[in-house]
Amino acid sequence: MTKLSVKCGMLGTLSGLLLVGCAGVTPASTQTTAESRIAAQVGVRPFYLVDDMAASELKRQLEQCSTGPFYRSNFVISHRGAPLQFPEHTKEGYLAGARMGAGTLECDVTFTKDKALVCRHSQCDLANTTDILLHSDIAMQCSQPFTPANSKTGAPAAAVCCTSDITLAQFKQLKGKMDGFNPKAQTAEEYVQGTPSWRTDLYAQTGTLMTLQDSIVLFKKLGVKQSPELKKPMVPMPFDGMTQQDYAQKLVDAYRVAGIPTQQLLPQSFNLDDLLYWLKQDPDFGKQAIFLDEGTNSPDFDPMQPRTWKWTMAELKRQGVTTIAPAMWMLVTLNDAKKIVPSRYAIEAKKAGLKIIAWSFERSGPLANGGGWYYQTISNAINHDGDMMVLLDVLAKQVGVSAIFADWPGTVTYYANCMGL
Repeated sequence: MTKLSVKCGMLGTLSGLLLVGCAGVTPASTQTTAESRIAAQVGVRPFYLVDDMAASELKRQLEQCSTGPFYRSNFVISHRGAPLQFPEHTKEGYLAGARMGAGTLECDVTFTKDKALVCRHSQCDLANTTDILLHSDIAMQCSQPFTPANSKTGAPAAAVCCTSDITLAQFKQLKGKMDGFNPKAQTAEEYVQGTPSWRTDLYAQTGTLMTLQDSIVLFKKLGVKQSPELKKPMVPMPFDGMTQQDYAQKLVDAYRVAGIPTQQLLPQSFNLDDLLYWLKQDPDFGKQAIFLDEGTNSPDFDPMQPRTWKWTMAELKRQGVTTIAPAMWMLVTLNDAKKIVPSRYAIEAKKAGLKIIAWSFERSGPLANGGGWYYQTISNAINHDGDMMVLLDVLAKQVGVSAIFADWPGTVTYYANCMGL
């Protein structure tokens, strides 16, 4: 990373973000014109994680960056906003992600009963991520209304509420809450009080839900790239006459009508057919698209065994896919010395010429017990939170990811700025 002598001056603010103009004095061989950058506020968490690292050259390098300054980075994609502490897919979470330096914000896209596009991670997660059960008139329409826990049978409390159960007008009456539920609940009020202990309800007092259009307007105002994910419908398609292709086209149309430049878009889908549709109908849009992979295409999926993959990387490339985004664990493994190294999956993707984006950093709670699902291929080398930074470094430098989805963008912003990404 080239050391810069930087002089900065405040240009103004936008939605609480500080715009800073910086003139960097670099060696003659790398001299560039002055550019405006958006200052980022990374908060205390990156420092906690760096402090928690075992002694190493990486820790020393990260410690030297502690005084900043920190700026927005395109290496950072705000995953659902900032759901480590803010209700996901809410205005408040998106603003937090932008303030922490995310160069891209994500809206997971699904649809309401009247086919309006809204931001939700799953079409049927409203019982766990909003206060819908506290709106008795709307909750009556849930696919599976609230049922209390049954101590005799051991059945947990349950409810399934989908965006497709309600209209856009009803959706707008809801408030976002932290993802979670109380399986022992006897009442709807108890059910919604289920936030995991490692998250917080401190910032869940507002929880402004967002439509796709709301997100487009906000993200444009913030000057960030936009990454809509077309979520898999949880209802049979066609839905009230809307086919899967109609649904995919509605997403394209929303951005075309809004005049968002193609280079500012990173559309996503787990459904390869969605990408193939976009590539055929709007090639520029399709070439920007990210193919998401969670490694469940085969019951014996193994990132070290290509025979267990549904597609080869070369096949995906031939079909027009430009970027693949697997879960973090699929990109790494442990060598004989129990050091984290790229997996065969990562090596083959790179060999095929695919860009790689990883998800989702800081989605897990504390890592004392191996980190859970997101760390499953390297759990034997994970025993404390500082190991997150070690994995991040391997993903950036050895795997060569172009960006990372993060539940707490400030952490990745700190790393990205320190490493010149």
